[in-house]
Amino acid sequence: MIQRTFLRSLQTATRQPQPIRQAMSTSPFTAQRAAAPLTSQRLGSQRRWQSQEAEKKKDESGEQNSSDKAASEAGKEAENPLQKELDSKNREVIDLTDRVKRTAADFRNLQEQTKREVKASKDYALQRFAKDLLDSVDNLDRALSVVPAEKLNSDANKDLVDLHSGLKMTETILMQTLKKHGIERFDPAENTEKFDANTMEATFMAPQQGKEDGTVFYTQSKGFLLNGRVLRAPKVGVVKNS
Repeated sequence: MIQRTFLRSLQTATRQPQPIRQAMSTSPFTAQRAAAPLTSQRLGSQRRWQSQEAEKKKDESGEQNSSDKAASEAGKEAENPLQKELDSKNREVIDLTDRVKRTAADFRNLQEQTKREVKASKDYALQRFAKDLLDSVDNLDRALSVVPAEKLNSDANKDLVDLHSGLKMTETILMQTLKKHGIERFDPAENTEKFDANTMEATFMAPQQGKEDGTVFYTQSKGFLLNGRVLRAPKVGVVKNS
């Protein structure tokens, strides 16, 4: 029994490392010195493993960051063509809108210009016709004015009275027709108007008692207006007392 115990102790001692066996055979301080290199070796290997793990994690994080950055740059590059196409379409829309506005404005201007030209053509055509007709109106007016008023009140001149009435009716209808088309006749002497060089033509000047200078006292030929403009200026006599 004693032999077995001794053999087990001997085997345990032989299994231990050489430095420990030496330390056991020596003093405790010698054993502690022998175990210190092993401890430092273990700490060094543990630190190297930790630094390797840290470097590995750093490399992995750097690779992940670079991959994220590359992915974001790839996304930006993918978005850039779409943004460029959108900007191009926006510019095209603005250009087309401007063209449509310009075309509409030109069309409105063309419409207004066409209306003015059509109106001017109508006025010019009516003006030429009215000027050719004014001589006939003047002759009709002269024929009515040469008949004395006392002969129109006499029963002996019934035929003359009927003729005068027919001419007067014809003149009235003619002047109403001309007025529908914007042609009006005016006589400055009827209302004793002041002479206006813009609308009248003075043929002579004469003194007239009781009348103010510059007043129209006689109308040689009546004037006509076409849509408010002077078609033919009346020829008048003007008072001049001084």
